[in-house]
Amino acid sequence: MARTPRITNQQILEAARQIFLQQGFGASTLEIAQQAGISEASIFKRFSTKEELFFAALGIPEKPPWVNELESLCGQGNLKENLTNICFQMMEFYREVLPLIMMLRSRGNALPELGGKEPKPMRDVKLLSAFLECEINQHRLRPCDPQTVAHILLGSVMNYVFLEQMLSQVNIPTAELPIGTYLNSGDSPTKISVFLLSLVDIVWQGIAPSQD
Repeated sequence: MARTPRITNQQILEAARQIFLQQGFGASTLEIAQQAGISEASIFKRFSTKEELFFAALGIPEKPPWVNELESLCGQGNLKENLTNICFQMMEFYREVLPLIMMLRSRGNALPELGGKEPKPMRDVKLLSAFLECEINQHRLRPCDPQTVAHILLGSVMNYVFLEQMLSQVNIPTAELPIGTYLNSGDSPTKISVFLLSLVDIVWQGIAPSQD
């Protein structure tokens, strides 16, 4: 019968979060191990890479939640509402992630390289492009360059959240939408930025299927 580890994954993540927030990605995993009261080798029995430990400790998922929705949404429901929902989830994700990244950058701390096999932002563009291409193939969008549309949507949302963080005292106008408009919206009305509504509306005018 296997013994229950004395140190839980959560304790390791708490120690890693504390060290990473102080020192950034350049922090030593040996120091994290000492903080958690385990050996450095034990960390890599639980987390395969330092990057995995970093993102887990800071609560940044390997894939944003909206990415996991794309495949099941293709060809389903009202496409304009789906795009609004995707952009809403993008905004919520970046509202959580960007403040952490900006804080680490402001302290001069290192972050994981965005290079490697495929940088995460470029992976997200490709996945959104594939979703849009799927909708084009089903004639739910007019023929267009899906990668350009993906860049417009992702880049606009990321830039908006960045400015929102920089201008944190500015009141951002919102509008309430019906609960059913969004996935996982719970029992209370969802508030969404007027910017998102306008963004999707403007993009939709250029990509909506032609009415023959």
